[in-house]
Amino acid sequence: MKKKFLWRVSLITAATILSVIFFLPSTRLAPSLPEWLGKYGLTLGLDLQGGVHLVYEVDTEKTVEVTLERSAAGLTNAFSEKKIEAKAEKQGLEVVISPDNEQVKKIVQEQFPNLSLERQAEGRAFYGLDSSEVNRIKNFAVDQALETIRNRVDQFGVSEPTIHRQAANEIVIELPGVKDTKRAIDLVGKTALLEFKILDDESPLAAQLPATVAPGQEQSIVQQYVSQLPEGDEILFGKIRDTETGTDTGIKAVYLVKKLTLITGDFLTEARVNIDQRYNEPYVGISFDATGAKLFEQVTSNNVKKRLAIILDSNVYSAPVIQEKIAGGNASITGSFTMDEAKDLAIVLRSGSLPAPLKMQQNVTVGPSLGKDSIQAGIRAGIIGAVMVIVFMVVYYKFSGVIANFALVLNILYLLGVLAAFRATLTLPGIAGIILAIGMAVDSNVLMFERMREELRLGKTPRAAIDSGYDKAFWTIFDSHVTTLITAVVLFQFGTGPIKGFAVTLGWGVLINLFTALIGTKTIFDIITTKREIKRLSI
Repeated sequence: MKKKFLWRVSLITAATILSVIFFLPSTRLAPSLPEWLGKYGLTLGLDLQGGVHLVYEVDTEKTVEVTLERSAAGLTNAFSEKKIEAKAEKQGLEVVISPDNEQVKKIVQEQFPNLSLERQAEGRAFYGLDSSEVNRIKNFAVDQALETIRNRVDQFGVSEPTIHRQAANEIVIELPGVKDTKRAIDLVGKTALLEFKILDDESPLAAQLPATVAPGQEQSIVQQYVSQLPEGDEILFGKIRDTETGTDTGIKAVYLVKKLTLITGDFLTEARVNIDQRYNEPYVGISFDATGAKLFEQVTSNNVKKRLAIILDSNVYSAPVIQEKIAGGNASITGSFTMDEAKDLAIVLRSGSLPAPLKMQQNVTVGPSLGKDSIQAGIRAGIIGAVMVIVFMVVYYKFSGVIANFALVLNILYLLGVLAAFRATLTLPGIAGIILAIGMAVDSNVLMFERMREELRLGKTPRAAIDSGYDKAFWTIFDSHVTTLITAVVLFQFGTGPIKGFAVTLGWGVLINLFTALIGTKTIFDIITTKREIKRLSI
């Protein structure tokens, strides 16, 4: 074998062996393979194995309101620290400060530069956010929500999820293989705003409030006692679980809570599931960073013998009595959790709170039977198409068609091997990309064979016709594949979800086809024509 194509034979052999190795984990042999190889293989997408397709809208308007509320609270604290008799409160989409003076203006400019003075009236200053700042806050909220959801799903353990932004404030989530739809939705959509507040047990209203409330009666209780609420207080509720089964009874405990948030989950560094040795129940242990630990120590020190409400998304999970100052920055959240509930709570706390509430726009559950039908239909279509192409190539191009079919098999094998090596997710659009790439592979061989036929008609020898056919068809094939590859790159860069799946298989298919068409088949022809002199080419 001549050295000039020995390297091509070695390259084809090595590529074939590697493709088979990487694709093996996707076959029925997967359980018996080495552990290092098990991490490779194709993952089926949502449309092939079933799962959950969710579309959420981020309530960005709420983010702007929360920003203004925090600015008002921060200004009030700043005035208190500077011993300035002024107060800031949120009214609509403005922060109103009264009274207005030079000291107040200086603090606003130094500590809250995002606020701009809109008007002054009756000794009060009205501050708001300009349009560019509002757009920045909204855009950041969607990006932060996207990252938070991605962290939660990654910890949830979903294989190859698809999470991407759609339009201005929508997030699309695809979770292949998920069977517990409700749990997945609850995990993704939790706002996870963790707050610590003091219960106002000393207020006369606390004794008047009912200890529990029937399901669905929460709002009526709030409306009944709203006129008696002390300034700075609010009524919150907490779930009551069956002590034996641990299930939610639907009945809610009623709490009178001071609105002032003493510490939030922003200071958390860790959230983990532990088991209470006394009752053998799971609970969530949390740890604060240095700043949070100091705040938590101050809170517990200043409120000994008072009840500290641990609140997540406006629901009171527990309200233990502070017996003494707690140093070290560690606390626990109890609430008769099941193990799954405790795990999910720890996940959302670790991944951070969502910057704004999510509104579900679409919830589609794709059953595995539908995915199975899709796989069978895709395989059936692929086999029928491949058989027709193979038969046509053999009938029309005779032995040269057999060589082209061999290259076609290599093309499919290499493409599956590359996708498995990169642990790509195979979807129906991805299968469409594979079929299109196969079509281009056949087209490449047709171009070369027709050029070879023309050279043979001109009286050239088979060897000369082969070389001339490949040389003259090279740039035509190369140009068509490069333009298709550019299209695939653009689709991958700017497309989302299914479009990206199509672009990945098409792009790799184009690259592999260049290799099999220009190197694979040429190598076979070189081997045949080198071993013996061929007077007639079967084409």
